[in-house]
Amino acid sequence: MRDANPSLPAFGGNIEISLRDLVTPLFRRKKLIGASFAAVFATTILAALLYGSFYSSHMAILVNRERLDPLVSTQQTTPLVTTNSDVTLAEINSEAELLRSHDVLEQVVLSNGLQKRHGFSLLDLLDPRESEPDRVERAVKKLAKTLKIEPVPESNIIRVSYSSNNPKLAYNVLKSLGDAYLAKHVAVHRTAGSYQFFTQETQKYSDELNSAEDALRHFEKQHMLADPDDQLSNLAQQLATSVGTLHQVEESIAADEERIREDNLQLGKTPQRTVTQQATASNDKLIDDMSSALLAAETKRLQLALKYDDSYPLVKEADQEITRDKAALDQAETKKYVAQTTDRDPTFELLREDLARSRADLAAQRATRIVAQRSIASIQKQMVELDQLALSQHDLQRETKTAESNYLLYLGKREQERASDAMDVTRIANVAIAVPPAIPVLPVFGWPLTVLLAFSGAVVLALSAGYIVDYLDSSFHNPTAVSDALGIPVVIAMPKRVA
Repeated sequence: MRDANPSLPAFGGNIEISLRDLVTPLFRRKKLIGASFAAVFATTILAALLYGSFYSSHMAILVNRERLDPLVSTQQTTPLVTTNSDVTLAEINSEAELLRSHDVLEQVVLSNGLQKRHGFSLLDLLDPRESEPDRVERAVKKLAKTLKIEPVPESNIIRVSYSSNNPKLAYNVLKSLGDAYLAKHVAVHRTAGSYQFFTQETQKYSDELNSAEDALRHFEKQHMLADPDDQLSNLAQQLATSVGTLHQVEESIAADEERIREDNLQLGKTPQRTVTQQATASNDKLIDDMSSALLAAETKRLQLALKYDDSYPLVKEADQEITRDKAALDQAETKKYVAQTTDRDPTFELLREDLARSRADLAAQRATRIVAQRSIASIQKQMVELDQLALSQHDLQRETKTAESNYLLYLGKREQERASDAMDVTRIANVAIAVPPAIPVLPVFGWPLTVLLAFSGAVVLALSAGYIVDYLDSSFHNPTAVSDALGIPVVIAMPKRVA
């Protein structure tokens, strides 16, 4: 056993290799090289005939930011306007990973039947009991290795390619991959069930709004209540008017009471009648009557004196009667009679009329005060009741407005989600198939290129085999190698001849 081929100079120092030294091993191993070349070339051509030509289908995906979905929230959202529309490298890589995701590749495998084995396979012998999930998983791994997903530098494009010996299969795989990827993109970037949620909430608040409106209408109809604020304002004006009227009535009552008191005072000082004519005269008829009576009394005494003594009672009685008649006559002669003519005093009559009018007005004002007080109490009671009704109505209105606000909010959110779902259905997303896949017509390697590659590969492998075998051969191939290895001169060299 030796360390190196003696036909080659040892490493170290200056090594001079001529063209003859490079070509000589090829001539020594020409049979091996020829056989290797023929075997490699024939094997390559046979493999090309067995597997057929490979066809490659290409697809390009554009990642952009043209669509901005609203934030899924129960609050009122305002669309954000951003001037930065550049797509980051992280977003492009995220989309590339979505293309490589297991579920997407599994859908592609199942859609195109890549898990099925066509014809005889060595795996049938190695694992004859392999289940369908195992075949699907193996096909997914193979597809992940076969697919070429490369983001194009300095762009927003992801290039995808797939090669197969069946051009239609290559097209179908990329088309299924594009469809599954778009569905995956929508599922990832969209909140699942958001439209159904907002639809249910919209219906819920719609029912609440209808219930609140019905309760408000029933309340207003039951209490005959239109606008409590206007009615309270009108009642307040009426109350102010009634209070003002009450004050005026009380002032009038006080004025009438003072007028009545003053009229009574003046009536006490003012006579009811006034003398308009006065005449003074004596009472002649009374004097004549008294003189006649005196004469009759004297005549009666004379007659009694003729018959009786002065001490007789009848005579004395006649004397007394004479004395009385004389006194009455004297009194009648001294007494004067005054004849007066009177009439009603006008001041007294004015005071009396004013008193009567004041009393009547006072009674009316007191009645008015009672009515005004009742009216004020009634208005105040109505205002209190109306205020309570207004509070209840405001509560119902507030509930109605709240339900309406929630209904409009969720209605708007539902419309946003409906538009987003509609765009999802029509594949309006932030990614797009910029270059759709097509059925390849020409193979990746044509027969001229296949033959050229087979020939080149056979030449390289055959030459490599010749050099390796020659390097590993321990025999001496020329006298120089013997001299270099043994360090003695060669006297005579006899080349090996083939019999």
